[in-house]
Amino acid sequence: MRQPSLAQLRAFAAVAEHLHFRDAAAAIGMSQPALSGAVSALEDVLGVQLLERTTRKVLLSPAGERLAVRARTVLEAVGELLEEAEAARAPFTGVLRLGVIPTVAPYLLPAVLRTVRDRYPELELQVHEEQTGSLLDGLAHGRLDVLLLAVPLGAPGVTELPLFDEDFVLAMPEDHWLAGRDDIPREALRELDLLLLDEGHCLRDQALDICREAGREQGVPVATSAAGLSTLVQLVAGGLGVTLLPRTALRVETSGNDRLATGAFADPAPSRRIALAMRSGAARAEEFGMLAAALREALRPLPVQIREG
Repeated sequence: MRQPSLAQLRAFAAVAEHLHFRDAAAAIGMSQPALSGAVSALEDVLGVQLLERTTRKVLLSPAGERLAVRARTVLEAVGELLEEAEAARAPFTGVLRLGVIPTVAPYLLPAVLRTVRDRYPELELQVHEEQTGSLLDGLAHGRLDVLLLAVPLGAPGVTELPLFDEDFVLAMPEDHWLAGRDDIPREALRELDLLLLDEGHCLRDQALDICREAGREQGVPVATSAAGLSTLVQLVAGGLGVTLLPRTALRVETSGNDRLATGAFADPAPSRRIALAMRSGAARAEEFGMLAAALREALRPLPVQIREG
């Protein structure tokens, strides 16, 4: 009996995910005719019709729905086999696909990249900046190897390697009544015009959690939102409200802007924890643990509290 090839399974899995030949072909870097031929060949090998093709759309047949799950399982297993073989050859060689959230990337990547370049010259680091949900999906499906993001995640099958905790500070216009204070009570957040990041950013959720803990009622509106911290800071400088910034972002986002002021919260200040996250049981788990230890040392000069492993 003939066996299906990995190329055929990969083509079918892509079509099952996108339900569109052009999008599926683009996703796996295959021409559309080759993709269609691979799926047809797989149907011949298996002796079942996997797709229902019309002039407007592609649908999975009942058999196709069942076999799509199996195909993905096979491809994930092959990916794990290749990952295991790569890890067995030598640590810190080959490609490492690192996912980073946008509220960490601009402030930590210089230290991360310098550490990787100096300590692991044979490691090819590929950086992907995405929001938390997308990063977790990429980790689960093998598109990414390790993540640098805020925790806890509460995601099954994910192991967190804490790096550090950092306080939040309040950024505000220069003439704000809280400007320059180092004892701001959390309760001050109850009535302030608060500016937040757009939906999907974990920093937005953390800020809202802090506000709820401070007693801010859900009916008190958030003034506006932005796609990135740099935009938020400009809105603050323009007098539209205040925002919460992680302390590692201060130097990059506020230096040289004389229309901005900051203030620190009274102890215990609201904070967030940053960690590396990997798939539980990952073949490169020991390697990632060593990377976490190296990053803790590299990040000690920053205004953070290092969390030992």
